[in-house]
Amino acid sequence: MIDSAVAATLFGPEDLRVVEHRLGPLAPGMVRVRFGAGGICGSDLHYFRHARTGDFVVTSPLVLGHEVAGEIVEIRADAPGLAVGDRVAVNPSRWCGQCARCAEGRANLCENIYFMGSASKTPHMQGGFASVFDATPAQCVKVPHDIAYQAAALAEPLAVSLHALARAGDIAGRNVILFGAGPIGLLTMLAARLKECGELTVADIAEAPLAFASKLGANRTIDLFGGDDELKALAADKAIDVAFEISGTAAGLAAAIASVRRGGTVVQVGNLPGGQIPVAANAVMAKEIDLKGTFRFGTEFNQAVDLIVGGDIDVLKLVTAERPLSSAHDAFRLAADRSQSVKVVLTAD
Repeated sequence: MIDSAVAATLFGPEDLRVVEHRLGPLAPGMVRVRFGAGGICGSDLHYFRHARTGDFVVTSPLVLGHEVAGEIVEIRADAPGLAVGDRVAVNPSRWCGQCARCAEGRANLCENIYFMGSASKTPHMQGGFASVFDATPAQCVKVPHDIAYQAAALAEPLAVSLHALARAGDIAGRNVILFGAGPIGLLTMLAARLKECGELTVADIAEAPLAFASKLGANRTIDLFGGDDELKALAADKAIDVAFEISGTAAGLAAAIASVRRGGTVVQVGNLPGGQIPVAANAVMAKEIDLKGTFRFGTEFNQAVDLIVGGDIDVLKLVTAERPLSSAHDAFRLAADRSQSVKVVLTAD
């Protein structure tokens, strides 16, 4: 029996330590998973830098990580289709299945949700950047043994992108702009291509991510660090049907609202700063823009796994570095440097 684990645990801003902790016996109804790989997400980086992301504040030590995959090492539950030794992508969402939102098919808005590596609840739900962690059978989606743990772990951010696209509606033939060329932005770009969007533009303030977007097939990139003249020209042509704000900045949201055509759609994907921010609400009204929020994902997690397993989207194209779990602090510093990395993945030691 595995009786201890090491975990990347946040104690405060930039105070991330890999510490050992004892594991009790596996609880009834649960599955124990040995860590295979995990992607460092933008929200992980917000926690790392500030011990908070948006309105979620870390008030006690928090094991980070919600983009994870691993191998089942113990089962103490009715788990049809799962067996010890199976390789699984782990859905970080633990929905209640009983509330009004779950009943109407919007489990991502579950009123009682727990989410791995999140400070949204107190006590916090611990994350998956641990050599061994526990999950429910429903969270474990089996993948073939020839699928790398690194790829399986990225089902989660791909699911975020798929849900954002679902919120936008049918984008076939529609011109799309993405504000933010981080991993979620790039995955949204790849998924939008799969859904046969029209011309695809990516805007950011950093040169390196934009170069990556071009490499992955963007029709146009706009470097906003050099000014927004090109973006204004594009908006003047009334060429943008759908804008995805993925940077998580007030400036990004303002640019999305300003650039989309009259009657267009803006989808807010990025986690904006906590508290109040200014919004060009008159433009939303006068241009009759559909401004939509999108939060995590629902059934899209299984869809993401299927797309990865089927080879429809190669998520490993985004991985620019791998580091062992024991070097989590250094890996987070690398992930925070956008000039040096796009997606950093932790692997088992």
